[in-house]
Amino acid sequence: MGEIEWRTSREPVAYPDAVATMEQRAASIRAGTAPELVWLLEHPALYTAGAGTDERDLLLPDFLPVYRTGRGGKLTYHGPGQRVAYVMLDLELRGSDLRRLVRDLEEWIIRALARLGVTGERRAGRVGIWVTQRDGGEAKIAAIGVRVRRWVSYHGISINVAPDLTHYRGIVPCGIAEHGVTSLQAEDAAADMAAVDAALRASFDELFAAVAATTGK
Repeated sequence: MGEIEWRTSREPVAYPDAVATMEQRAASIRAGTAPELVWLLEHPALYTAGAGTDERDLLLPDFLPVYRTGRGGKLTYHGPGQRVAYVMLDLELRGSDLRRLVRDLEEWIIRALARLGVTGERRAGRVGIWVTQRDGGEAKIAAIGVRVRRWVSYHGISINVAPDLTHYRGIVPCGIAEHGVTSLQAEDAAADMAAVDAALRASFDELFAAVAATTGK
């Protein structure tokens, strides 16, 4: 398994440009002409509609731009203050197991949040990572949505660092109306984007190195 490239975009990336870049890179990875890539970025404020979207979950159709996308999942929000990590990995090197990829992405987020002093948790029947709040309620702090083409993954995860949470009012996030959304800032975690990036890098290397070792690649 070759070295994984890491890329960080300092300016917000338009969503169609990001998708085009991911698709091109995924094809190059499969062709063996480019290394795997983890791409850290932010988007302008927008909604994306995954393959499982229920149109009734788009509450304010004219509030923000909506992009239809082939990733898994339903409606979600992206915007400034949210760390998006797009993960282009060769799954043939990792057991060709999509469910395992999703579990590993969940674990990646959980470990990164733990480095930042936040306890992230899975919830049965719900995609993403959740936190238990002071009042006993639950709120989503991170989302996951991936697509696989010829056993190369793209799209990935997002973690709410300090976005404008009012932007979620235009959708039912991931089709879950009974629970809210939160961020590191809202949970009083003293973490800026640089700290989040460092936690993601350390946790990714820790986790996916172990995955590589178990596959014998």
